[in-house]
Amino acid sequence: MATTTKLQPRALVRASGGPRYAVALAVDALGTGMLRPFLLLYGMTALRLSTTATGIAMTAGAVVGLMCMPAVGRWLDRGARSTVVAASMLVRVLGVALLLAAPAGHVWLFATAALFLGIGNQAWPAAHAALVATVSHGRERDAALAGGRALRNAGLGVGALLAIPCLTGGTAALQALATVTGLAYLAAAALAWSVHLHTHPAATAAKDRADGPAPRMRALLAANVVYVFCLNVPEITLPLVLVTQLHASRAWPASIFVANTVLVVTLQVPITVLMSRFSRRTVLALSGVVLAASYLGFLAAASLGHGWSAPAVATVSVVCTIGEIIYAGSATALVTALAPARVLGRALARFQLSTGFGLAVSPAVITALASRGSAALWGTLAAATLVSASAVATEKDQGTRLAGYCRRARAGS
Repeated sequence: MATTTKLQPRALVRASGGPRYAVALAVDALGTGMLRPFLLLYGMTALRLSTTATGIAMTAGAVVGLMCMPAVGRWLDRGARSTVVAASMLVRVLGVALLLAAPAGHVWLFATAALFLGIGNQAWPAAHAALVATVSHGRERDAALAGGRALRNAGLGVGALLAIPCLTGGTAALQALATVTGLAYLAAAALAWSVHLHTHPAATAAKDRADGPAPRMRALLAANVVYVFCLNVPEITLPLVLVTQLHASRAWPASIFVANTVLVVTLQVPITVLMSRFSRRTVLALSGVVLAASYLGFLAAASLGHGWSAPAVATVSVVCTIGEIIYAGSATALVTALAPARVLGRALARFQLSTGFGLAVSPAVITALASRGSAALWGTLAAATLVSASAVATEKDQGTRLAGYCRRARAGS
């Protein structure tokens, strides 16, 4: 098995799509970080919508945005790469424009803006992964995908920090923030489009070893719905537990979120490269074990006495972040390795559907479990994640089944 033990920064940038594409990712992430965490506040403050109406509109936009994924997958499989990435950024420009055009109290225009933002947010991961898979191969591709995630998290964090002063500036400041975000999306789309990366489906099909359909990956897709709950742990679960159940200072969840971002930015590539000595499926299963162990650690930390629980939760959150990093570094990489190149877009689109669905339902599931106590919350998450890890580890790859069938056929002849 080929492994990647060292990867120089210049080679990593080249494997990720080149310098211009790296700049496009950074600019796009910066704009996203400036608006996405504060979109709820924009609807409530700038448009004077109720909290319920704003939340429903945002959730509906994210969920309905998933409906674009089959079309995105087919577009990718026709050979488009940088064009799809640029389109995912441009559609968010339209969403920002609708935000700025929406009059106060107009919930439907806000919902439409959230829909276009949701389409862009859902389409981008699959398009980005397909582009990286086209310009890099093997374990170099895994490291490139990890590098893109680290760069994106850095951009999101910087964007959120830059946006904080606007939160106290009223409607005009929020509108200025949205305007800058729209310009960032527009610049990123232009940079991504200028890469001009496209594949030729006929040539791809000729080179492809597997002539069957896209792998079903049923266990992987089902497990991924559970795995992605870990992405909402620092943003939703821990603030909910620390503030409402443990009555800790609000500084704790804020500090944990910052630490999570820093760890992902600094460790995503090194840990992904370190794990390249093992198979991607083994690493993905291992991430489930680490995440489940962290959930049980949170359960133990929550049972400690007053004054000890919050520091213990913060300590365990580091383990959870390590599990998140291992998961993020292996899940998409496994899909790109399993799927025949000519149906890579459809496979990535299906994977993004499972990711988007998990992210959409996780807040409701987490809050419902938390209302029943720490044991129900962390115990259920740990058990579900362990079951998912087991399903990932035992699922047979389509290529493995095909190779075994061919060996048996040759032996029979």
